[in-house]
Amino acid sequence: METSIVTTKGQVVIPAKIRRKFGIKNGTKIQFFDENGEIKIIPITDETIDQNVGILRSKKSLLKALLNEKENERDL
Repeated sequence: METSIVTTKGQVVIPAKIRRKFGIKNGTKIQFFDENGEIKIIPITDETIDQNVGILRSKKSLLKALLNEKENERDL
């Protein structure tokens, strides 16, 4: 178990072992969740994004809709 101390500014250092394991680098965005009285910290890395691509898939293709709209604009 890794521990850290909260500074007066509310900052916490994520231990190096945890940063390496989860690919957290300088500039990595972090999401915080309050779940059942516990704080969850989720790094927003390329791997996280790749795992969630298509999760909100639609029956209609957004790309096709945009191309059709662009074509209609040209006709005007």
